[in-house]
Amino acid sequence: MPDDPVLTEQSHLFLQPGRALARGVSRHLLGHGFVTAEELVPAPGLRVDVMAVGPKGEVWIIECKSSRTDYATDRKWHRYLDWADRFFWAVGPDFPTELLPSETGLIIADAYDAEIVRMGAASPLAGARRKATLLKFARHAALRLHAYRDPGAGPDGVTP
Repeated sequence: MPDDPVLTEQSHLFLQPGRALARGVSRHLLGHGFVTAEELVPAPGLRVDVMAVGPKGEVWIIECKSSRTDYATDRKWHRYLDWADRFFWAVGPDFPTELLPSETGLIIADAYDAEIVRMGAASPLAGARRKATLLKFARHAALRLHAYRDPGAGPDGVTP
């Protein structure tokens, strides 16, 4: 839709393609009882596009890929597997999905919604890793909310 404020560059709501996918994924997962956080850092050197926490404490990581090149240049995705119970790729409807590993989950998305096409293989987190991941998720979400309420605040305190 060319006149869509989420997708047009003239709007302050413009989202880059990967961010638009993350938005649609987050909207869809909310309907399944999952809450999400974007651009979360589970460990130094890693930043996941979307982390989702389900109603039973399950942790999913979703990497959003907007193009073949975006996917081909991702060298870190294997390291995300240690931080989730399930791993998914989120791609647009025109993405060549045959490039994606068959043991990973697949979500087809746009800026408004998504569909889980294939569940990723389950690999339950160990208790200590789950606790650390959920704590990171909670702190990340709380800091984002705090920054929304008070734009001068950050993890290192309040900027004058």
